[in-house]
Amino acid sequence: MAAPLCVECGARSNPCRCKVVGPTVGFLAFAAAAAVEWPVGAVVYLFRHLKGRRIMAHPATVVYPSVANAIPI
Repeated sequence: MAAPLCVECGARSNPCRCKVVGPTVGFLAFAAAAAVEWPVGAVVYLFRHLKGRRIMAHPATVVYPSVANAIPI
């Protein structure tokens, strides 16, 4: 299975203004976190709706941006 390749152009964190490594690693971290957090969030959602939604949103709102922005390339 080939890893996805994510490209973000218009970035200002490097001279070529394109990022490839950061968004790609961010996506892989997002997928790993989502595989764990979405089922847990679905179970929590049955009892505590807001807490379940926050758990399920965590990969998209915290994991992906922090990993993708940490790598400037």
